[in-house]
Amino acid sequence: MEFHTLILAGILSVLSYAEGYPIHASCKIQWNFPSVTCADFGSRIVAQAKKWETADNCANGGEKCLYKVSSQSVTEIKGTHETPVKHYVDDLTFTMKPSGSGCNVDGFSTSETWYAYLDYSTNYCNLNNLITGAGLNATQGYKETTSDDVCTQYSSRNCEKY
Repeated sequence: MEFHTLILAGILSVLSYAEGYPIHASCKIQWNFPSVTCADFGSRIVAQAKKWETADNCANGGEKCLYKVSSQSVTEIKGTHETPVKHYVDDLTFTMKPSGSGCNVDGFSTSETWYAYLDYSTNYCNLNNLITGAGLNATQGYKETTSDDVCTQYSSRNCEKY
């Protein structure tokens, strides 16, 4: 069994290098919110996740539902997102750092499914949907930084579907 796991890891490494994606379905994003404090960012993200806790919001398609906040501190919010059809679970982390009167945030979403490689940009959308749902993308000076190198299938994202 260990040999098969080693072979699979090797294949995934080669695929990851060839495709330019992370080796495991995941997404890292950096955001700058010069006009939003970390406390405001945190409260808005938690409120949006709670608004989308049930499956009700996904009755007509999309994945703006089944979010759960598992912990919250001054510097970090952790939670999960479950896909409504296949019920895959992704872990989410927002790490907040004050910057002047604003906040810099590192976001990370990763699939709990150990063999997940491609995700059709689901991990990006897990994070992006909360940011846009909370209206944080419309704040003055908002900036997002990510790429295919650190965010699986970022360049083909479609968060209206996910």
